[in-house]
Amino acid sequence: MKNLYIKYISLIMVLCIVSSCDEGFDEVNTNPDASTSIEAEYMFTKAMYDALNNSTGTVYEFSAGGFVQHFATYLEVPGLGDKYVYTSGAYPYAYFNGAYVDGVNEISKVLNAVEDDPDEVNKYAIALIWQAYIFHRITDLYGMIPYSEATTAYASSNFAPVYDTQQTIYLSMLSNLESAISSFDASKESFNEGDLLYAGDTSKWEKFANSLMLRLAMRLTKVDPTTAQQWAQKAIAGGVIEDETDDAIIDYVGGQVINSNPISFQLRNNNYSASNQGTSNTEGGKYSDTFIGYLKDSDDPRLNSIAAVWVDGVQVTDTDLQQGMPNGLNNRPDNFASLSEPNLSTILSLSSSLMVIGSSEMNLLLAEASIRGWESGDAKSYYDKAIHSSMNTMGRLYGTEASISEEAIEQYIATKPFPTGFDAQMEHIHTQFWVSVFPDEIEVYSNWRRTNYPVLTPVNVTGNLTGGTIPRRLTYPPGEISVNSENYNQAISAQGVDNFTTRIWWDVAE
Repeated sequence: MKNLYIKYISLIMVLCIVSSCDEGFDEVNTNPDASTSIEAEYMFTKAMYDALNNSTGTVYEFSAGGFVQHFATYLEVPGLGDKYVYTSGAYPYAYFNGAYVDGVNEISKVLNAVEDDPDEVNKYAIALIWQAYIFHRITDLYGMIPYSEATTAYASSNFAPVYDTQQTIYLSMLSNLESAISSFDASKESFNEGDLLYAGDTSKWEKFANSLMLRLAMRLTKVDPTTAQQWAQKAIAGGVIEDETDDAIIDYVGGQVINSNPISFQLRNNNYSASNQGTSNTEGGKYSDTFIGYLKDSDDPRLNSIAAVWVDGVQVTDTDLQQGMPNGLNNRPDNFASLSEPNLSTILSLSSSLMVIGSSEMNLLLAEASIRGWESGDAKSYYDKAIHSSMNTMGRLYGTEASISEEAIEQYIATKPFPTGFDAQMEHIHTQFWVSVFPDEIEVYSNWRRTNYPVLTPVNVTGNLTGGTIPRRLTYPPGEISVNSENYNQAISAQGVDNFTTRIWWDVAE
């Protein structure tokens, strides 16, 4: 009895001590500098940064950038885009994972924070537009993806979201863009400096939304031309980005990672640092011979703005020295050190700017709309304006060293007569797209799959995963197979086998 009494008293004492220690625990362990609510403008800034800073190495250089033969590597591990092989790493699914953790989650929080406040209608509209921008890039790379339930893990602990069909996603995005445009109210406040593109200027965001609408509409030309025409004409009537003054550009100042152009930062780290001087590129990367060869053969002055070779420890831009590396190599070529790579002073400057959606792309899509009879403007005029815009913005994006003179622009345009015949015109327009929208490799890859221009010759390396054809999509993360297996299996049952050759909804074979 004595022992039981002692134990009883001891237990009471322990409980009292624990209770005393716990008193004020929440207050002591709460960060006084942390916000307990979402600051919509700050979160919107982060959603913009993170959406554009997602897997810029794995996608821009090692997958999509290789698929469209802008880049090449002689190594196997980063050779998904170059040789259609995949041995290790997260190359096929890094973008999927990164998008949901950051951009998708963050923009959802912005929308939730402002949706019930009528005074925040402009912020809600802009966030809705940016949400469409984020999602269209994910679905264009993978096809069916979690969309309607994408963020329900945070709201309702649903960790197994369904995969929506790409058709459903596209129609929803188009509808949301239309809704956002119609809801702008000039009498209400907007984002300020937290908006990295337009500082809350709703008139410019309206053009951005219409431009994104046109981009999405043109994606449907093969799978649903009637719907494509309907939305394309709606976007054009609303007003897209036709002039450089409306270009959606984010400026960077360099220095810290978050202040650096994300494409430049990753590519420098992967291959093209100044210390490598073209010889010890970690991932064996260079510009593709297809890309450099086309620019040289067509006397394109953009070659000297973006490409350089190392000579005596210095990058030089002389045209006759530029030479790309063939795709599909399994060994380092003897002349590797002297092959063309991105210019560190221009396109890979950490303080270079990033084009999100620009007038060059829009004028090329307007040229296509014109030859389809969906737009009354002159296709050649749109085409010429697109070239002018692309070349004229080189200095704006990459500094004075990349600038192209008006004389050089006009000379180039004069040597590129606009052809007759629909197929020839499509090839002309979209080969130019392949050059003008670089380095937005996600968009170039999507446009190439839709149009099949420029005509590219695939490689057929032993052991490749596609039978020697250029991949049509990226594959889902292994985590989806193990954690969200039921919805994953439903998705591949509807879309097709989860491999690199399965075509997504709008990528219709001819």
